[in-house]
Amino acid sequence: MKHTLLTLGLALLGLATAAAQEQPYTSEVWNPDLGNGKYKNPVLYADYSDPDAIRVGDDFYLTSSSFGSLPGLQILHSKDLVNWSIIGAAIPYAVPPVEDERPQHGNRIWAPSIRHHNGQFYIFWGDPDQGIFMVKANQIEGPWSEPVLVKAGKGMIDSCPLWDDDGRVYLVHAYAGSRAQFKSVIAVCELNSDCTRAITPSRIVFDGHEEHQTCEGPKFYKRDGYYYIFHPAGGVPTGWQVVQRSKNIYGPYEWRTVMAQGKSPVNGPHQGAWVTTSTGEDWFLHFQDVGAYGRLVHLQPMVWKEGWPVIGIDKDGDGCGEPVLTYRKPNVGKNYPNVNPQESDEFDHYTLQPQWQWQANINEKWAWYAGEKGFVRLYSYPVPADYKNLWDVSNLLLQKTPAPHFTATTKLTFTPDPRYCGERTGLLVMGMDYAGLIVEKRESGLVLSQVSCKNADRGAAEESKGEVALDNATVYLRVAFKDTGKKIQKSEGGHDQIILCRFSYSLDGKKYLPLGEEFQVREGKWIGAKTGVFCTRPSKKVNDGGWSDVDWFRITK
Repeated sequence: MKHTLLTLGLALLGLATAAAQEQPYTSEVWNPDLGNGKYKNPVLYADYSDPDAIRVGDDFYLTSSSFGSLPGLQILHSKDLVNWSIIGAAIPYAVPPVEDERPQHGNRIWAPSIRHHNGQFYIFWGDPDQGIFMVKANQIEGPWSEPVLVKAGKGMIDSCPLWDDDGRVYLVHAYAGSRAQFKSVIAVCELNSDCTRAITPSRIVFDGHEEHQTCEGPKFYKRDGYYYIFHPAGGVPTGWQVVQRSKNIYGPYEWRTVMAQGKSPVNGPHQGAWVTTSTGEDWFLHFQDVGAYGRLVHLQPMVWKEGWPVIGIDKDGDGCGEPVLTYRKPNVGKNYPNVNPQESDEFDHYTLQPQWQWQANINEKWAWYAGEKGFVRLYSYPVPADYKNLWDVSNLLLQKTPAPHFTATTKLTFTPDPRYCGERTGLLVMGMDYAGLIVEKRESGLVLSQVSCKNADRGAAEESKGEVALDNATVYLRVAFKDTGKKIQKSEGGHDQIILCRFSYSLDGKKYLPLGEEFQVREGKWIGAKTGVFCTRPSKKVNDGGWSDVDWFRITK
């Protein structure tokens, strides 16, 4: 039964992928291609945390940490490393354990690596509570295999394979201090030939405690007889990029710091992927943590000097580069049209489109993708019996924030069950603090509230910041995001950008009225804030409920 469900999920995901590829999507709010042969960073102004990428032929593919959000391991495609689109996901409906339907904030899929070997695609990742997993596929579009637990063990994370010249397969990984009570080391073990299990214990090959604390996220490469391990160190908001090399896979390894912030405004530039174009140019994709919007993806030039990579621009010639904000586009042999990751959705397809993720393992009873009717119907699903706020709720349909300034607007029609009160639907800005415009069925009828919840992750209750009675079940809901340009100090070092948003609503889709208070956006657990829609009902036992028909969801300036 489990295999049948996976096959069905993969088939539906394939249909969604094909539909998403019908027309290239161009964003109104963020375009890194400057149109003059140059690009600006970030090339992905969205939370694709811990990115890894490969080139296969003339195509580049990227994946990133998805933690507990599903579909997981979203896969992006590019022809030139600047213009990207979402083409699918390697985990279509559930990450192990598949029976777990509660949100797993900050857990599950950490720092994946994507590779292509002997005609097959592989993705490895570390689950900090279970161990190292792998999925594989013959085609990037899938179907992908069910996850295999390659190496069980609490605290093992950030894994990457290497196929050596003699056919043996090795795996590099790190440890999460929160689970292993041990971190700042890099370890290597050997896998069997089909990469389904470790056949040796892990051996520590690098200790970063003295000079590179919090070393993690290793990527494994081989070049000119040397084994190279690329990894970040120094912490997410404040760290730098380290590269090690050795003639022996188990070391000893020598190291260099090859990229740091320097005098640039790009804090903590590290953890990512080295890729080489078909024309022989080297490039490096990495992230920058900006706080509420998460970890944004930057593209840096890279050159090799005396057997060591230099990433970014090395202004003083010391072998350590710093990030660029604009640069010439990679030479990939030809020019390609502008395309951006999908954002707006008219809901005229029969499957979930690839920009969306649910907050937990997917339950098929949450939604009907009524493409012929041009809407998605979200069924009111019971909240948990121990419900405190929406942090605990699984059926939130969300997508990443896509730009420093943007507006999200949705049109929905609410049809609550007439037998009882408490069903809700609306537009959300979701993080460890959240806010939204929520339509609720009460004894008096439908009421639209602007709510906020500070410290939702700690079980705090929602507060209403403004309410208005509705006479019509159809309403337009809007939230406008603005990067203020101001920053606040983070407790662990570095700074967060201050992002504010304001809510408004309309009854005719033309005149919008403000409601409630300005809200300061806050990130989720290891992820950026997200925005989207939901529909819930109280946890009382009834045999059915109402629904919310979401006509469209649009991202505009």
